[in-house]
Amino acid sequence: MGRPPIADKTIEGLSFWKPLGIGSGNGFSIWPDFSMFALLSVFDSENRAKAFLKSEYLKPYTEKASGFGHVLMHTIKAHGQWSQQEPFLAGASFDPTRPVAVITRATIKPKLAHKFWRHVPSVSKSMDAYEDLLFTKGIGEYPIFMQATYSLWKDGKAMMDYAYKNDKHAAMVKKTRELGWYSEELFSRFHPFECMGNLPEFEKIKASL
Repeated sequence: MGRPPIADKTIEGLSFWKPLGIGSGNGFSIWPDFSMFALLSVFDSENRAKAFLKSEYLKPYTEKASGFGHVLMHTIKAHGQWSQQEPFLAGASFDPTRPVAVITRATIKPKLAHKFWRHVPSVSKSMDAYEDLLFTKGIGEYPIFMQATYSLWKDGKAMMDYAYKNDKHAAMVKKTRELGWYSEELFSRFHPFECMGNLPEFEKIKASL
């Protein structure tokens, strides 16, 4: 993942991509999990995204992996920037009865990193009680300072209940506004519509779609 096989390729329809590491445990740790990695890619059409998944480009990843999974999603809404870009363009209407995925991403100001990470364990632990949370991992471009989260929920209500009724999450949002932890941030929501691969962790996602 540090030397992505697609880095020097021209891939039709690919508008944005990031190779990402994953934190240990449930993903929300400063210590990396070297057994799992993620590749985020954005395409200008569903057909081109699916063609990419069937192409030779992904073989250097999947042939070396003990398992892999793909989640295809349509963007509902997004605000903020990632590497000074706005990669996710909304193309789907929100349906509260369908599964919802959320990506939050931020570049943490170095002088405030210690304060940020001091609050992460309590927020992370608070997610364990949600049965409607189908999958979640902490992901990042660079340890400590360039971090993101990916979570996938059974439906829109489950996601909204966590976002607005969970005290630990609400406190984290309040601290973010008060302290200005981030030099760049992005918040985005999606409707996943297809899941494939052989990762055991993705079986709940497949069953929900």
